[in-house]
Amino acid sequence: MAFTCFRNVIVFVMAIVSSLQFMHVSSMEFQVGDTTGWAVPPANDTDFYNSWASAMRFKIGDTIRFKYKKDSVMEVTDKEYKKCNSTRPNFFSNTGNTMYTLEHSGYYYFASGAAGHCERGQRMIVRVLVQDVINDEATSAASPPTLSLPLFQQLCALQFLFFILVSLV
Repeated sequence: MAFTCFRNVIVFVMAIVSSLQFMHVSSMEFQVGDTTGWAVPPANDTDFYNSWASAMRFKIGDTIRFKYKKDSVMEVTDKEYKKCNSTRPNFFSNTGNTMYTLEHSGYYYFASGAAGHCERGQRMIVRVLVQDVINDEATSAASPPTLSLPLFQQLCALQFLFFILVSLV
C-alpha cells in the first residue's frame, strides 16, 4: 500500500510539473533593425524602424537590443515622439549596446537622443501584445498531460505530499 501510494505521488507530481511547463511563457530577444542596428536610416527610408517593429510580434517580457555607435536611445511619451523632442525621457542609454525589457502591453516610443537623428527617421513605435495565460506554443502543442489516477489514489498522493511538506517545515 505504501509503495503504491508513493508511486502515485511521483506520478502526481510529474503531471503537475508537466502542466506547469505548458504554462511557461518564454521571452525573446530582438535586435532592433536586425543587422542595420540603431542608426540614422537612409533619407528615402525614414519609416525603416517602424516597418521593422510592425513586422515583429512582441510580448510582455521580451527584450529589445539597440546596437549603435556614438548615439543614444530614449524611451519617450507619444507626444515627445511626435515632436522628436524630449527633455525628460522615461529611459535613456548611450552605452552602445542597450537592452530594454518590454514590461507591459501597449505602445512604447523610442527615439535617438543624438541631435537631428529623430527628425531623420531614427525613431520607432513598438506594440506589445496582450498576452493570454497560456502562450501560443502551448495552444498549438499537444494538450498537457492529464492525471489518470482514481480519486482515492489522488487523495493518497496529496496526503503523502502534504506530509512531506509539513515535515520539511
